[in-house]
Amino acid sequence: MSLAEITAGMAERVAKNGGIAGKSVTFDFGDDGAVRIDGTATPATVTNDNGDTDCRVKVSLADFTDIAAGKQNPQMAFMMGKLKVEGDMGIAMQLGKILG
Repeated sequence: MSLAEITAGMAERVAKNGGIAGKSVTFDFGDDGAVRIDGTATPATVTNDNGDTDCRVKVSLADFTDIAAGKQNPQMAFMMGKLKVEGDMGIAMQLGKILG
């Protein structure tokens, strides 16, 4: 799955399910880029901006693809160090409604 496909998929899910009200989260894929969901905008926006954010989820593009496809459990990925969360952990706990 490419960064463009992930960005488009998240934009569709955010439009359908809403974002994280008043907060922003960035999925940081390292050298592969980033996807930022900005819930401070109305309606929430999804971009490839890698700027400041309330919560940053660091994960490889391959591991994110496996998590999104249901091949890998996000909690196990976190415990194994494949997924790292910086900033507001409460936001990370709400991501299921966007990703699910």
